[in-house]
Amino acid sequence: FNTYFCLLLANNILQEKGVENGSNTVISPFSFHLLLSLIAVGSKGRTLEQLFHCLGSKSLEDINSLASQMIDLASPFNESNGVSIGELDLSFVNAAWVAQSLKLKPSFQEIVEGVYHAIAKEVDFANKVVAEVNAWAETATRGLIRNLLTAEALKVKNEYAALILANALYFKGTWAQLFDTSKTKQRVFHLLDGEKVHVPFMTSNRFERYLYNKCKRWLEELATNVQVQPEYFNKRFDLVNQKISDFWVPRFKFEFEFEALEAMIKMGLDLPFNRSKAEITEMVDLVTEPLFVRKMFHKCFIEVNEERTEAAASTAVIIEQQQQSVYPNPSFVADHPFMFMIKEEISGVVFFVGAVLNPSLDS
Repeated sequence: FNTYFCLLLANNILQEKGVENGSNTVISPFSFHLLLSLIAVGSKGRTLEQLFHCLGSKSLEDINSLASQMIDLASPFNESNGVSIGELDLSFVNAAWVAQSLKLKPSFQEIVEGVYHAIAKEVDFANKVVAEVNAWAETATRGLIRNLLTAEALKVKNEYAALILANALYFKGTWAQLFDTSKTKQRVFHLLDGEKVHVPFMTSNRFERYLYNKCKRWLEELATNVQVQPEYFNKRFDLVNQKISDFWVPRFKFEFEFEALEAMIKMGLDLPFNRSKAEITEMVDLVTEPLFVRKMFHKCFIEVNEERTEAAASTAVIIEQQQQSVYPNPSFVADHPFMFMIKEEISGVVFFVGAVLNPSLDS
């Protein structure tokens, strides 16, 4: 599992969505990792190489082996694997929705179903897919993740949509030693901007392992330094074992969602999302043009209280064809600024290239 990738992703989100806006953030690197792994299975060429680098793997065999281990890790626990049941509820599922006019390649479908245990189904992208994906995510996360995809998600160039890949992670764990609700009380919480708020704090003297740094503004320090040196987190902040005499932690509950393409690109993963350069060719049959990822949505929920921690995450990508190839010929209406080229096709020599921004201008 690529810890470096996870820390870099988390820090990017913390810096851009959290520190700058004063907002709470929560993401699931697990969810991201497995969805990117599935995209890798359907890719080749430089796109695949870039995904290898991002995921810290050298081959599809490595990626699928790790994915299988990760999925097993999140399978329902039972007594046979040595983990007690009853106090922990953990589950993870994958799914794929394919446009009715397309078929998954047998090799891709075999891995999707065999390794990733994903349910793959054909669906009407024009009218039903958003509702189906949202209902699936809501069920998989026990109702915590709702409306993962918006009505606008497929509105633009819907006829190009080929498939949607998604996963959902759910976690609920009861504290080994419950917090005493009678000891919960209002205390001051200091915001990054110096303001103060009063919130319920839980307390216990039974916690002995925690992340600690003497600097009160260490979160800002972390965000600043990890941006430049992601390994800074591991070097600078370590878990320590120490008996605690006074332990208080706020009760909290929130959800966080964002479109992840920009964060991925800033981390150096851009080819899967590039309309003209993506080489996602190994997912579906009968498509003459490669696919590319047009949207990536991520939504998380977390609640921590005196009894338990409950969290859920879902990630989905909308994958489209780079240009029309299986539907009736589309119109070409150049009623927006456009570029043009005069090119010799066999040699590739470009004779002229330009852009028209305002056809009414004559000079």
